[in-house]
Amino acid sequence: MDTLLQVKDLGFSYDGGRQIFKDINFEVLPGEIVCLLGPNGIGKTTLLNCLARLREPLQGNVLLNGADMADMPPRSVARVIGYVPQTLLPSFDYTVLEYVVTGNAPWLNTFEKPGPKHYQRAEAALEQMEISHLAQKPYTRISTGELQQVSIARAIAQQARLILMDEPTAHLDYGNQLKVLRLIKDLSAKGYAVVLTTHNPDQVLLLDSKTAVIDHHSIFHFGPWEEILTEELLSDMYGVPLRLIKVEGINRMVSVAPGL
Repeated sequence: MDTLLQVKDLGFSYDGGRQIFKDINFEVLPGEIVCLLGPNGIGKTTLLNCLARLREPLQGNVLLNGADMADMPPRSVARVIGYVPQTLLPSFDYTVLEYVVTGNAPWLNTFEKPGPKHYQRAEAALEQMEISHLAQKPYTRISTGELQQVSIARAIAQQARLILMDEPTAHLDYGNQLKVLRLIKDLSAKGYAVVLTTHNPDQVLLLDSKTAVIDHHSIFHFGPWEEILTEELLSDMYGVPLRLIKVEGINRMVSVAPGL
């Protein structure tokens, strides 16, 4: 299977100061889920923003379908990568449907307006997210959790093959968190690649994904979670004792804090 995203020797610093991360190397294939895991401030969102071309790395390269993203027109990148921010700040009084339709922008000509097929795509994305009832509401007047779900629908309507998500469950209640995690697994089964940031190791276990970790010693770890996530690494990363325990009956691992 051809590599969709390849990260080679990536490094980043703000204004030439201390490096936030360096020597980041990994690949993402179609259908894979990769969780960028770690506590706040470790560099997860910054790394995701470099992958989304929202920040310029200090060194290294990001390749998309074998081509260096730095040499690609923004429209070409947007036809492959969809980005779901942690916080969406609405600026125009679009309806939810109209906002999701804007995900089609990379596929429109310069002066082309969205047509019926683009609206059908947007409606299908809202239906997939189970939020069709929001279609005609102004997206400036829905809850933060609903905005997050609308943002994911927009990336689906964009037809991106790689979806980058920054803490996609951050503003959702528990039921909607599980719905989004289930959606991520469904997208993976359909051939989409998903890279997301999370501070919660249980989400890695629920998604049964690959994981990328920048530890407190600035060492980068990447691979299947079974090979990367150890009790020692998790305890060191979060500063509290953590255990990985297999729960009988659901046949999966969970991360727990003993005595809590």
